[in-house]
Amino acid sequence: MSGRHLLAGISGILVLLTTSIGSIAGPAVVRRALPNGMVVLVRENHAAAVVAVSLMVRADTAVETDTTAGITNFLHRGMVKGTRKHTAVQLVEVAEEIGGRLDASGDADVGEIRGQALARHWESLLSLLAEVALEPTLPPSEIERERRLILDQIQTRDDTPLPVAMDTLARDLYGAHPYARPSVGHRASVEGLTRETLLARYREIYQGHRLVLAVSGDVNPGRVLRRVDRLFGKLPAGVPPGPSSPPDPTPTGERRLVERPGQQAQIVVGYLGPRLSERDYASVKILAAVLGGGIGSRLFIEVREKRGLAYSLGVVNASRVGPAAFVSYLGTAPQNAQDAETALLREIERVRTEPATEDELARAKAYVLGTLAMDRRTNARQAWYLSFFETVGAGWDFPERYALTVQRVTVADVTAVAQRYLTRPTIVVLRPPLR
Repeated sequence: MSGRHLLAGISGILVLLTTSIGSIAGPAVVRRALPNGMVVLVRENHAAAVVAVSLMVRADTAVETDTTAGITNFLHRGMVKGTRKHTAVQLVEVAEEIGGRLDASGDADVGEIRGQALARHWESLLSLLAEVALEPTLPPSEIERERRLILDQIQTRDDTPLPVAMDTLARDLYGAHPYARPSVGHRASVEGLTRETLLARYREIYQGHRLVLAVSGDVNPGRVLRRVDRLFGKLPAGVPPGPSSPPDPTPTGERRLVERPGQQAQIVVGYLGPRLSERDYASVKILAAVLGGGIGSRLFIEVREKRGLAYSLGVVNASRVGPAAFVSYLGTAPQNAQDAETALLREIERVRTEPATEDELARAKAYVLGTLAMDRRTNARQAWYLSFFETVGAGWDFPERYALTVQRVTVADVTAVAQRYLTRPTIVVLRPPLR
């Protein structure tokens, strides 16, 4: 197939993807703000007799320090371990009785309580979620049990090469900024967090102005809104969260070698990218796809297929309220580490100096829009998208606006952001000691 025909074919796919993204988001979302500032979003979807809910709270990134790292995640995991009415086991049993489940987690930007159930039990699901959000008891025994589970998770992370490389890079990339720390925290911080500290954190953030509740599924929006008002209407409004002011990220711009036993070498190269709210956001997403998104990306073709220097590779560029890391990663055989690192850095430099072709741009757009569409197929993910983007201030309809912006990204835009952001790499190489 010629480049012209390939481009025409991908352009047709882009039209279908953009249309499908709009259809996935519909029917219209009903948005209502309660008098206490809490925002409620309801997406009516009769495709299946299920319902999903996501309650998010805006966390202040400046709160998480070396001594409190992981506090938002620890708090939310503890909240589903007991309320004034139900023990941890009873909460699980009640959720199972309505055909669903309840869970929670958090990071430096947001905390979330989420649940799913059969649609006919939507009222019970909302009541159960409100109970966890408004009446958590953080039972001491359950907090200690959860602490052990989190510490086990941290240990597993510390024993796995790629997360170790990523965590090391985050520290070198962000310095004192909270994004330098994994959302689960560190062993010392999790061991030091007391029940009283968790309760204080709960009282600080669980206020109306910080909360967004999204419901997606086979429900009637009017009935949902009335029920939510009865459940959450008496929650104090609190003070609307102001701009967060964490320390500025301070990338080292240096190369760090970490030696540890293992079968592979991990190479990660990071830069600071734009915030979710900045105009370069969509262009950087396309840049990430051109460089490392899927089997048609430059890294896959040049480093893996042509040179055979990688077992795994790609680019990670998360959506963040603050500066988001743009990270290229590569796993390879230890004896190939130097060649693989050179090849990786060469492709990063090439994307700065050799503009993407129109075919590459079209493929990258299809990859980005396809990933977005596929990720929003379920009610659970729809509820997450609605609540997350509303909570961080982008607006619940951000994905639709973002998809249209992706369509408008040009080759010149991709080259411009590559030259703007990919300028001073911070590198971590993790490999076994040389014999």
